[in-house]
Amino acid sequence: MPQVRVVGDDGEQFGVMDTREAIRTARDRGMDLVEVAPNADPPVCKIIDFGKFQYEQKKKANEAKKKQVVITVKEVKFRPGTDDHDYGYRMKHAREWLTEGDKVKATIWFRGREMTHRELGARILERLEKDLADISEVEMRPRMEGNQMFTIFGPKRHKGGGKPAAEVKSQTPGEKPEVKSPAPAEKPEVKSQPPGEGQPQ
Repeated sequence: MPQVRVVGDDGEQFGVMDTREAIRTARDRGMDLVEVAPNADPPVCKIIDFGKFQYEQKKKANEAKKKQVVITVKEVKFRPGTDDHDYGYRMKHAREWLTEGDKVKATIWFRGREMTHRELGARILERLEKDLADISEVEMRPRMEGNQMFTIFGPKRHKGGGKPAAEVKSQTPGEKPEVKSPAPAEKPEVKSQPPGEGQPQ
């Protein structure tokens, strides 16, 4: 008969015993026998209140989710010939997003012959960098990809450390940030009856 190493919920060591005997020991205490280390030799089982165990695992997952910081990358678009009014409008949005803790991708779109005047786009990005210097820092310098030039700004980090590790999700203006929940803990196997028995005792 298979054997398992049994541990109590308070750390008490019951030693190695037959699976049937381990289940009976757990039942005598009004608790469940849960396999916590199936790859050990022999497998390790713990005598616990499985309902309470599930509740605590769910509580830990919820607490981890609350602590998770989600940073979105929002995009603000310009044209090489963007006038001062439109520039100011887009720069204002970029400031708001950075203040809220999001990252900003500033993109210059070129069409046709505009590609021969890339310096116009570079000037807009330089101007934007200066206007946002008090609340942001450049995470990616201007670069070209196809018919667009872009740079990425991040919130300025304060001395003493930045924000905790966060998951970054790309987002265009108007979209709701996506929050990804932590992966649920693997559900442990509950040994409710001895192998080979048709009905629980």
